[in-house]
Amino acid sequence: MKLTRLFQDFFRNEKTAGLVLIFCTIVSLGLSNSGIADGYQHFWHSALGNQTVEYWINDGLMTIFFLLIGLELEREIYLGELSNIKDAMLPIFGAAGGMLVPAGIFLLFNFGTATQSGAGIPMATDIAFALAILALLGNRVPTSLKIFLTALAVIDDLGAILVIAFFYTKTIAFTELFISLGIFGILLVLNRLKVRNLIPYLIGGVAMWFFMLHSGVHATITGVLLAFAIPFGNGDEKSTSYILQHFLHKPVSFIILPLFALANTAIVLSSDFGAVLTAHYSIGIALGLIVGKPLGIFILTYLAATCGLCKLPDDLSWKSILGVGFLGGIGFTMSIFITLLAFDDQAIISNAKFIIMLSSLVAGLLGFVSLKFILNKEISETDE
Repeated sequence: MKLTRLFQDFFRNEKTAGLVLIFCTIVSLGLSNSGIADGYQHFWHSALGNQTVEYWINDGLMTIFFLLIGLELEREIYLGELSNIKDAMLPIFGAAGGMLVPAGIFLLFNFGTATQSGAGIPMATDIAFALAILALLGNRVPTSLKIFLTALAVIDDLGAILVIAFFYTKTIAFTELFISLGIFGILLVLNRLKVRNLIPYLIGGVAMWFFMLHSGVHATITGVLLAFAIPFGNGDEKSTSYILQHFLHKPVSFIILPLFALANTAIVLSSDFGAVLTAHYSIGIALGLIVGKPLGIFILTYLAATCGLCKLPDDLSWKSILGVGFLGGIGFTMSIFITLLAFDDQAIISNAKFIIMLSSLVAGLLGFVSLKFILNKEISETDE
């Protein structure tokens, strides 16, 4: 299976971006628990306009991240793994299982409590971290496995976006919402009229974001809507969608996501470590990411393939699907993002962020070790 140039660029960028995110997280945790902790945390909560620096990162800059996610999803639908429904079914079922089972596990421990709204937290997969870990395994990783994980993570992000839109919108100001959607409609008309200039789409996107921000629906959803309004054409290097997607990769990977990591991992570690680990929401997040993700991905893809709804690529084994399922348990960016929407208590938010990081680390290590063993064994058996 031949990888396209854009996918190769994407994979390389995500590998490096994942390592940058790891570095930023370590730095942020270190500073937050050092002698300059108060000044460091105050910086992220200091005023910038009528909001805080952290707010503009989470509600402003992250909209650009969601725009990139939308552009990647659009490309997958038109030209990539999701363009052929039969090929797309394996990662679609994997993503569905990887969302439903972790959410179910979380609710098992939190249903009827004040923290049950966190069910969406373990549903997410961090593309950058997951692909970074997979890339560390080198050339032994089959192309089909790279594409499966990428498609699964993109679908997973779409699922997380829908969860945010439907379950984490508390009150809706319909006038602002309709204005935002009306602007979206105008952009779709421009698309149909074959207007290829990016300027009107970007101006319209900013206006959409402003009204969506005041509608009650999370403003980052604007990024995904804008992505599907931007002309895709035939998807070649001259298409508007390709140009924007290619341009956004580096700023998102090396500026926006690192800023998000620095701002949202400025956590003072609790001295009562045992109480944090045994809290119902902590158990739900940890088991959801570490156990629920690989089980959900494996079980639903296996059942779907057994029923003839999809087919496992010839160069993959079910063991490798289980191994990559652990990498799906690396939640980080999207899990932290949903945490900010799910909870109001700052202590719970900080503790949940810590558990997400700890669980993502465990899931990443399990995925790396298991895949290294599985792929080495499969290569040895092939050589024999």
